Amino acid sequence: MSISLYRATIPVYLRGLTVMADYLKTARAHCGAKSLDPQTILKAKLAPDMLDFVAQVQRVSDTAKFAVARLTGVESPKFDDNETTFDQLRDRIANTEAFIAGILEDRFDGAESRQITLKFKEYQTTMDAVDYLFKFALPNFYFHVTTTHDILRAQGVDVGKKDYLGPYEMEKI
Repeated sequence: MSISLYRATIPVYLRGLTVMADYLKTARAHCGAKSLDPQTILKAKLAPDMLDFVAQVQRVSDTAKFAVARLTGVESPKFDDNETTFDQLRDRIANTEAFIAGILEDRFDGAESRQITLKFKEYQTTMDAVDYLFKFALPNFYFHVTTTHDILRAQGVDVGKKDYLGPYEMEKI
């Protein structure tokens, strides 16, 4: 059985974005319960040379929306990267979810034959859509989801593996 690029993207990204929305809710509640200034978490980093919590959330959003746009040939919404609060980050995640949820399966028709070019400061690379998704887009997405999770843990927020895995249905045995 083959897996469609639609199935490997849309439900996967929506699930990850749901996890991110839950992280934001949990982080906000943690700040309230501990009388903690939200900026403590919003500006938190795991290491001095890493992006902070806000930037991690922005990269999760960007990775998901850009991947879907590149694979389908539709234009991605543009966000200004100016979020400074949990509510603004939640709105960004909600807007990303809305964009991704609005992409119909038929937009992926022929996507396997697309060539995706990524341009970085130092170099650029071109790969086919399947390699792009499985070797770059999905690993990058999960890197930033994981880093967001780890920042929360490092700040004492009560999140664990169950939160990271997100909602799923269990078959009854």
